Amino acid sequence: MAKNGTLTHLGASGEANMVDVGGKADTERSATAEGCVRMLPETLALIREGNAKKGDVIGTARLAGIMAAKKTADLIPLCHPLMLTKVAVEIVEDPALPGLRVSATAKLTGKTGVEMEALTAVSVACLTIYDMAKAADKGMAIGGIRLVEKTGGKSGTYNRTDG
Repeated sequence: MAKNGTLTHLGASGEANMVDVGGKADTERSATAEGCVRMLPETLALIREGNAKKGDVIGTARLAGIMAAKKTADLIPLCHPLMLTKVAVEIVEDPALPGLRVSATAKLTGKTGVEMEALTAVSVACLTIYDMAKAADKGMAIGGIRLVEKTGGKSGTYNRTDG
């Protein structure tokens, strides 16, 4: 949202527009997002032990997340194509869910933020986990996808405070 309380991607008549970032200064920017896939304990064990029929679930999901971050502008209509300098996807086991927690960080030096790239990376990594393990557990649930932190740009730093 712009400072005046309007949405930045809407024109005067309500039409969708790509925001012009041409006049903005290049700054170092980063964003981190997270999400999770809840599953049966048996499914988590199957993934941990490397016995999923489709192969290495965690490694494949990590690569899918990285690839997705690089394709965000092709997937989200009003996102700018960005020259990312780094995308990192971490996937860790959480027996308390039970399931896998996914986090992604995207970085660049540029005129616009990388929140959508981090969120897209997490989303696609979670979807890949589901795809690769659905034969064992169709009841898996993807959730909690959210921005955790962002730095850089005119609006500065954002840190999620609600856990």
